[in-house]
Amino acid sequence: MIKKIFILLYLTFVTSSVVNAKFDIKASTAILQDYSSGEVLFEKDADREIYPASMTKIMTSIIAFELIEKGDLSLDDKFMVSENAWRLSQSGYSSMFIMVNDEVSVEDLLKGIIIASGNDACVALAEGIAGTEEEFAVLMTTKAKEIGMVNTNFSNSSGINDPDNYSTVRDILIMSNYLIKNYPKFYEYYKIKDFTWDRTGGDPITQGNRNPLLYKNFGADGIKTGYLAVERYSLAASLKRKDRRLIGVGSGFKTKRERSRESAKLLTYGMTNFDLIKIVQKDTEIAELDVWLGNKNSVKVYINQDIYKTIPKARKRYLKAIIDYNGPIKAPIKKNDILGTFKVFYKDELINEYQVLAFEDVKKVNIFSRLIKSVNYLIWGDV
Repeated sequence: MIKKIFILLYLTFVTSSVVNAKFDIKASTAILQDYSSGEVLFEKDADREIYPASMTKIMTSIIAFELIEKGDLSLDDKFMVSENAWRLSQSGYSSMFIMVNDEVSVEDLLKGIIIASGNDACVALAEGIAGTEEEFAVLMTTKAKEIGMVNTNFSNSSGINDPDNYSTVRDILIMSNYLIKNYPKFYEYYKIKDFTWDRTGGDPITQGNRNPLLYKNFGADGIKTGYLAVERYSLAASLKRKDRRLIGVGSGFKTKRERSRESAKLLTYGMTNFDLIKIVQKDTEIAELDVWLGNKNSVKVYINQDIYKTIPKARKRYLKAIIDYNGPIKAPIKKNDILGTFKVFYKDELINEYQVLAFEDVKKVNIFSRLIKSVNYLIWGDV
């Protein structure tokens, strides 16, 4: 017998104001995502091809972080700076100001890339890892395809001018999401506001983080700016308040000031006009389902992932969830057996389905008990 259990949703959400359907920002292309739910809250020509400029460096750092976590690279490892890398420390480029034949640690190079946006540090790291920057770019593009960046190609590690180094704001969002989700410890580098490099042959040089939102004191904790004359100003940004995070990416801002103002406007729009609702906490009992011929009359069930939904303000009443299952469920039941389907509806439209799993074992009763239960069922029915 197909049964349905209507789940009472104890919803936690963030108060917000009414959604403005005419919202826009002054960028050629942009996208905004609620990180926990994955919901895209705003997009503007999000698949338009762009030159990602220094946002490319997000992938450069991801490659290093992955190697470190695998044990193939250490923050303490040192790479020698080539003339090729040093040339990008000359005037006209964002630089860490490393010198030829310097031996620089991976950690310092990463800080030089993430905080100071050093093109020279990118090349030194790329050559140290892959031998050449060209080979490193192959690793970058391969990783991009692996994580779902379908409209991206990387031809260098820094994002300097090259028509073959292209992406979209949607792909940059995917990359930023991947960075935060998979490398939370290393992501802490992205909110550091300044970096001092004790350079060879000169006084230490301190540079501030290029991300203007870090200085607005409204919750921004990353990610990366970009600039190319042909693309103008760009920014991948993250805003975190309490347990909620938004990621926004925009490109084609006309000025630095416009990039800062409009990016803050985009993130604030998402934070103040939508509610993030936690529907289910993973690995936590959500209901009990009827059991037949078991040593228990019911079995506790759970879902093995957090379930979030982002909805416009004051729309939580349209959200509901049910468990569909064929019950009563015949024992024996083993923990993690799939017992049914958890369905989430918004305005009576099915939006997501998840497997419902047994939270515990339920053994089959002995023959005598089964006989009694069967007789009772024949006499009294499903009671």
